[in-house]
Amino acid sequence: MKLRVRYFASLRESLGSGETLELQDGVDVGAARDALIALDARHAAALARTRAVRCALDQVLCDEAARLHDDAELAFFPPVTGG
Repeated sequence: MKLRVRYFASLRESLGSGETLELQDGVDVGAARDALIALDARHAAALARTRAVRCALDQVLCDEAARLHDDAELAFFPPVTGG
């Protein structure tokens, strides 16, 4: 299955606006994050499990247990704070 991955805020600064990722069918958001972490040191640092990262599937906030589907849009971004 093919996914469109998008990054926002500080993740966009580190990784660019996005990329395409191919994974086997039936995986979840957590597996996609792990696959991205495994790509290279830049992805590993930006998406590290020790960092708080929010995600959205097809523009709806989700957790890492959400199941992915072909041609999904998966977005990652840091938690938002206001002031």
